[in-house]
Amino acid sequence: MKLFEDLERRGLIAQMTHPEEIEALLNKGGGIFYMGFDATASSLHVGHFLVLTVIRRMQMAGLKPILLLGTGTTMVGDPSGRTDMRQMLTMEEINRNSDLFVEQMGRIVDLDNAIIERNGDWLMKLNYVELLRDIGVHFSVNKMLSAECFKSRMEKGLSFIEFNYMIMQSYDFLHLYRKHGCTLQLGGNDQWSNIISGADLVRRVEGKGAYGLTFTLLETKDGRKMGKTAKGAVWLDAEKTPPYEFFQYWRNVDDAEVINCLKMLTFIPIDEIESMEKWQGSELNKAKEILAYELTKSVHGQEEAAKALDAAKALFTAGGGSDENMPATTLEAGDFADGAVNIIDLLVKTKLAPSKGEARRLIQQNGITIDFGGGFEAVSDAQFTVRRDNIKNGNFVIKKGKKVFHKVLI
Repeated sequence: MKLFEDLERRGLIAQMTHPEEIEALLNKGGGIFYMGFDATASSLHVGHFLVLTVIRRMQMAGLKPILLLGTGTTMVGDPSGRTDMRQMLTMEEINRNSDLFVEQMGRIVDLDNAIIERNGDWLMKLNYVELLRDIGVHFSVNKMLSAECFKSRMEKGLSFIEFNYMIMQSYDFLHLYRKHGCTLQLGGNDQWSNIISGADLVRRVEGKGAYGLTFTLLETKDGRKMGKTAKGAVWLDAEKTPPYEFFQYWRNVDDAEVINCLKMLTFIPIDEIESMEKWQGSELNKAKEILAYELTKSVHGQEEAAKALDAAKALFTAGGGSDENMPATTLEAGDFADGAVNIIDLLVKTKLAPSKGEARRLIQQNGITIDFGGGFEAVSDAQFTVRRDNIKNGNFVIKKGKKVFHKVLI
């Protein structure tokens, strides 16, 4: 199957500047494209994972990516999708984040067949007056203000520094065209305004073909962004989101989302995934297990994926697997006052609840059950205590809701 058809059938393509030219470029192979990553955090998240898998698909089809680390644009901050100004980072923080990004990218894309650039290498050296004369002349303020990335900020205030972001990102495309012959920019669909601005700049200045392609954002059926939990974003860094939690996030996606996630995020042939669209009931649980395993393997490696799968089987199937890889918290002697620990303190200690107030709400809503070895029993009293001498085999399991399990070791 040709690349363009595969991307379309997976529902990945959102918008394109020149559909026929882009289809020919993708299917022919051999071209150079780029994708930018602003280093606003110390880890990539699942939204980045989607575009990294697209980059890998394009590599496999013979195209070469430029992975552009936004060491310059991060100094300014992208206003797209924001209601407030992004936190300003130091150059040291940005460079450190960028290094971590490259390490994580290497698990998914082929870095030996990629070009890595940092836009701070040229943006930080620009002469402001020359930039205004040579580049600024090609931008219409009226047109810029009509862009969605700016319109969404007008009510609360758009800073002048953010207003320059579109010009800087557009200049990136021009620079990469001149240096590497790059003719295509990729991005999430929230980057559409910036991308078409860059393609237009290359065409105006160089008189050559330049194209933009955006991909569908990872969203639920009701339009909410995926990749968020009660603890925050689902990160690719194992320290921020441990492999088991990463696995469990995908194992617990809604029935209505699983097939779409398989299409967009895995490398399973599209024909196989389309045959799963008729699956129902327990078959969907199998699809979720496949999804969670494949994504955990891509991000954390086969060994961690196998551990997470084994732990999940212990929870979702009778008699299968082991709970040894379940997230766990160890209680010390000092955690037991008079030989017991209150359930509220225990939920906060295990991070199953972010606060004592939330812990009480979970109990009031019958959201907590505990298995001391004889099966799960509900906890309905916020004054309930776990006595150390009642714990068999030195451990027990707490379940929050229907799908979150945590082992407590003594």
